[in-house]
Amino acid sequence: MTTQKSRPAIGALVFFGLAFALSSYFTFAAVQGDYGLFRRVEILAEKEKLQAELAEVQAQVAHMENITHRLSDEYLDLDLLDQQVRDVLGMIRADEIVIR
Repeated sequence: MTTQKSRPAIGALVFFGLAFALSSYFTFAAVQGDYGLFRRVEILAEKEKLQAELAEVQAQVAHMENITHRLSDEYLDLDLLDQQVRDVLGMIRADEIVIR
C-alpha cells in the first residue's frame, strides 16, 4: 500500500479565500466606514464641542435677557442706563473730564 498525497480541492481554497476577503471587507467597513468606530468617535467629539458652544450661547442669551429686563419700563436700573448712555451716545456729565 502506497500512500497518496492528495492536494486540497481547488473549490475549498476558493471558498476560504472568498470568506477571508469578505470578512476583511466587513471588518474594514466596521472600523473605518461611514458608520464605523472612527466616525462614532468623530461624532462624539463634535457633539461635545457643540454642547459647549450651546452652553456659551445660552449664557449670552441669559445675559442679554437680564440687561433687557433691567432697561424695561417695569424695572429701570439707573446705573445701567447711565452706562448705556455713555457707551452708545458718548455723553458725559457736566462735572466730568474726558482724558484720551
